[in-house]
Amino acid sequence: MQIKAKQGKETQKSVARFVAALFLIFSGLRNAQAQGQIAQPQHAGQVEHRRRIVVSIPHRKLALLEDGKVAKVYPVAVGAKESPSPTGDFEVKTRLVKPTYYHPGKVIPAGSANPLGTRWIGLSTKGYGIHGTNLEGSVGKAASHGCIRMHRKDLEQLFAQVQVGDQVEIRATADDELSAIFGALPEAATSTETMTSAPATEQSSTN
Repeated sequence: MQIKAKQGKETQKSVARFVAALFLIFSGLRNAQAQGQIAQPQHAGQVEHRRRIVVSIPHRKLALLEDGKVAKVYPVAVGAKESPSPTGDFEVKTRLVKPTYYHPGKVIPAGSANPLGTRWIGLSTKGYGIHGTNLEGSVGKAASHGCIRMHRKDLEQLFAQVQVGDQVEIRATADDELSAIFGALPEAATSTETMTSAPATEQSSTN
């Protein structure tokens, strides 16, 4: 009888351990599920903003649009008559801090003499981008080799807000949308300048 009693107690202990283990597993699953339910709304609540950069050659301005609304407008330099900026739809392909300037027979590292300034936003057309300048006085003019130049502070602010894949539009003809974004054309913009553009092909210069 004593042997049977001992065996019975051992069986009861084994059953108790098994039940306790099941309880711990069940509790862990419930906690994990609860945490997943809490985390899911936070992830679902994150809104992905749609950004678009619009450059108006005749206005010599750039606008950052977020979710269809104008977030900021900046003055820019566009391509000179002999080296016009390309027009069309592009996207941001690269983002570089303190870029090195490369030109046939010339390499200029980051610094005050660098024609690209402190940031480079490369477009999907090779050789073209949005960048700074070591000639601040050129901003607001048709003075570049096709790229879009910006003041240093403006560029660094824009750089922090855009990402690879964002859309970029460079437009040469004023229309209702450009007028709504940038206002009336400046008096200096002539019909010839308004139509100035280049095909979306590589140029030898990157500024």
